[in-house]
Amino acid sequence: MSAKNDGPDDGATLSKSEQTRALILQTAMRLFQEHGYDKTTMRAIAKEAGVSVGNAYYYFEGKEHLIQGFYDRIAAEHQLAAREVLARETDLEARLAGVLKAWLDIATPYHEFAVQFFKNAADPDSPLSPFSPESEHARLEAISVHRSVLAGTRTKVPAELRDILPELMWLSQMGLCLYWIFDRTEGRERSYRLAERGARLTARGVALARFRVLRPLVSEVHELFTEFLPGMTRAFPDPARKAAPTRKEAPVDDDGRPGTVS
Repeated sequence: MSAKNDGPDDGATLSKSEQTRALILQTAMRLFQEHGYDKTTMRAIAKEAGVSVGNAYYYFEGKEHLIQGFYDRIAAEHQLAAREVLARETDLEARLAGVLKAWLDIATPYHEFAVQFFKNAADPDSPLSPFSPESEHARLEAISVHRSVLAGTRTKVPAELRDILPELMWLSQMGLCLYWIFDRTEGRERSYRLAERGARLTARGVALARFRVLRPLVSEVHELFTEFLPGMTRAFPDPARKAAPTRKEAPVDDDGRPGTVS
């Protein structure tokens, strides 16, 4: 089995440590797809990858961190695919539609896996949530793609909206992702149609925003999401939430014993 990095780099350029990490991640994704997220243990992943349980924990502190590795890989692959779209398109609708459909292309092999672990990612307290602090890196990478969509378009985007529109565009991508999870049409055909229709609607909205009277509406929508949406809120944390432990504990095997690094 050839090792792949979390990103789209050629495996031949990876160090032995990076190859081991990529192999563990690749093995985990396959087992998650075959057996489901909940039924797959770190011990099973280590055994299938041919490494010790302690080594698996050395590279990934737990299954949640494997999912973060998956998020990062998808984000890196999407960044690369988006560059090809953005290099040839200047029309905003075409740029956004191309970027959204590129994400659907990349995510296609993981559809059944996404269906299986969706209930975990939908938990607002889960580190698997796309809005969680643990998912911040992948989230920011995805938002940066939409920032690039706006940056190179010939469509005039009001300066006061350039900072807030990428987050709103990423939220629309999350809506597309949710629809894609439930989409059972052949080749997820309706998801691709939704990407095109959503891009058209967004482009028209941005074009209308050149009228100053409509700009406050866009700002109001953004403020609504950033005030109330988990992961984007600027509000103070809920004091009722249990504080995270300040001391990092040693990883344990699936049978409860501390793992060791080999």
